[in-house]
Amino acid sequence: MNVIISNCRMQFTAEDIDFILEALRPKVDSSDCLVKLLADEETRDQVLDDDSLFRAVLEHRGCLKVSSHFYFYILVRQVLRKSGIEDRSVSDYVAEVLTEFSRLERMQCVPKGQAGPLNYFFEMISALQNADDTTGFYIRTHIGNQSLFMSGIFPERIRYRAERRGAPDLKYYEEIGRMNYRVARDHRLARKYDLDGIFDVLSERFHDTRRALNDLGERLITLHEDRGINAVLDHSLKFGI
Repeated sequence: MNVIISNCRMQFTAEDIDFILEALRPKVDSSDCLVKLLADEETRDQVLDDDSLFRAVLEHRGCLKVSSHFYFYILVRQVLRKSGIEDRSVSDYVAEVLTEFSRLERMQCVPKGQAGPLNYFFEMISALQNADDTTGFYIRTHIGNQSLFMSGIFPERIRYRAERRGAPDLKYYEEIGRMNYRVARDHRLARKYDLDGIFDVLSERFHDTRRALNDLGERLITLHEDRGINAVLDHSLKFGI
């Protein structure tokens, strides 16, 4: 298992930069000027917060040739800001979670020494009993991330399964996600990877973050990369996560 870190903005591609230049060209004197702004970390973040860029992503017609890192960051940043979550590192982390979990193989929880993936939350929680310190941290962050991803992107599916089949409801996802982020926040590895502040926000404002992501759910389900989010959803429903 690999820990997800807040580095979405560090992985933008040349195509992402081209998209930014095209979308914001009317607002700047020249492309060279905009490139210089993007090269500086502080001004880059101000550029990425521009509402015109957000609208350009949403209103683009045809194939959107940008990376998942860029796509998710622009959307997540806007919806979290509307919910009063201004910390860019939180937006960056949540965007990276969506990027990773939109690929089925990245969503699987396979701790060190485990023969196969842990498909259910109760299996992950059970594995914590015998996990070493490092593995325990990875499992807890995975539970937090998966809870946020599923409750943020597929809330209606969760409600449906809870009402029709007695599966865990949204309150369960929020509680298990909040609790595991809170425990992970105090771990030495959270400090090592600069995740302690991020986990603090996500544990305290899990509900707000989840509700903000609900606004993106329908759009994200249409994204197709590798096997795509629809395949992730099928996998999740299959195992009753």
